[in-house]
Amino acid sequence: MNSLNSEAFVLFGQHILWSDMIGNLFGLAALALGSRRSIWTWPVQFLAGLILFGVFFGHLTGSAGKQAVVMVVALYGWWQWQRGKSQAEDGHIAVRFATWRERGAMIAVAAAGTVAVALLFKAYPTLSWDPWPDAYIFVGTIVAMYAQARGMVEFWFAWLLVDLVGVPLNFANGYAFSGFVYVIYGALVLWGLRDWWLRSRAAAQPALEGAPA
Repeated sequence: MNSLNSEAFVLFGQHILWSDMIGNLFGLAALALGSRRSIWTWPVQFLAGLILFGVFFGHLTGSAGKQAVVMVVALYGWWQWQRGKSQAEDGHIAVRFATWRERGAMIAVAAAGTVAVALLFKAYPTLSWDPWPDAYIFVGTIVAMYAQARGMVEFWFAWLLVDLVGVPLNFANGYAFSGFVYVIYGALVLWGLRDWWLRSRAAAQPALEGAPA
């Protein structure tokens, strides 16, 4: 796995690592599959987490631990989409907007989780170079993956919020390829958001038409 931490090429003066490139390409593929509601988004996310876990294990414990959590959530997402893949007429999972209670719960978990993880990173500096933004991105990613697993349109909003911090943080830390990929993430997120939004409205339309005036 040490070879994955070697340099792949130089882009705009930035040294691109194989691990950075491979992990983010898998993440990009997973997001594209998720926008199409393909259940294969979860195995791809799991594989990306597995590769990065192997890269980080032994010298970056915090990063390896984060990838382990991502893999667990990917397994949860696979299980959820297997159960609900017949909800829509096309054989995929049905998408919907979260309830206000679900939104409040996710916001509360994201806020409390970010504080808790950031304090953990500050207590053990070897786990992270930038405790607060790193914790925000990590917890935000988990919340986004959970919302995706439940077929919530808010999944895309959560990814946008992660991107707002992820892009400048990756460029600042020298992970130029990650920064460029996060920009592409943003475009994919907007496209996926539109698709899921329209699908959720179409799914709710029959119920609205049959409701009493």
